Amino acid sequence: MNQKKKILVYGGGGFAREVAWLVQSCSDERNQYNVECFIDDDEANHGKILNDIPVMGLNEAYEQFPDAKVIGGVGGPSTRQIIMDKADQLGFDFATIVHPRVERSRWIEIGEGTVICAGNILTTNIILGRHVQINLDCTIGHDVVVGDYTTLAPGVHISGYVHLGQRVYVGTGAAIINGTQQEPILIGDDAVIGAGACVIKAVPAGITVGGIPAKSLHFK
Repeated sequence: MNQKKKILVYGGGGFAREVAWLVQSCSDERNQYNVECFIDDDEANHGKILNDIPVMGLNEAYEQFPDAKVIGGVGGPSTRQIIMDKADQLGFDFATIVHPRVERSRWIEIGEGTVICAGNILTTNIILGRHVQINLDCTIGHDVVVGDYTTLAPGVHISGYVHLGQRVYVGTGAAIINGTQQEPILIGDDAVIGAGACVIKAVPAGITVGGIPAKSLHFK
């Protein structure tokens, strides 16, 4: 039996609990994982037990488990970048977790800290950046690029030749149609695609879109 790999999940909410379950589900004969703790910046939660796993602060976690690897348990891209930077500055390394029920070709690049949940299908020639999160039951087509810290909520479908920038959030059930090799569909940094939207053209950086077809949404 191989020695268990120590994993710390940074976050204390619902998605953090899902990530902990994901990590536990990835143990097999070759790789054994154990979630040692949740890391939560809210001091009011320190000392609590969440799904049989203790909750502690970042510094305490580093003191107890300096050789463990951290994985992000926060769905919001910008917040995830902040907390992963904090963990990196303290000296932590990062784990990359792919559920065994993910179908994928061998022509996929996966950046460190990325989380790919159960039920996803990734085809070929796909590049995933650092700390990307792909939630349940998504499909990603050929020649897609997903930038650092981008989040795909459950049930997202991305067709071929789509390039997503950094910190993009794609809501539950959204779809992005295919681009071409000469003109991929570009989704700018920090863009938000609303749940159920159908994106048929480029989305500028920092813009929120929704609807079918997806259009810019203006909020007061």
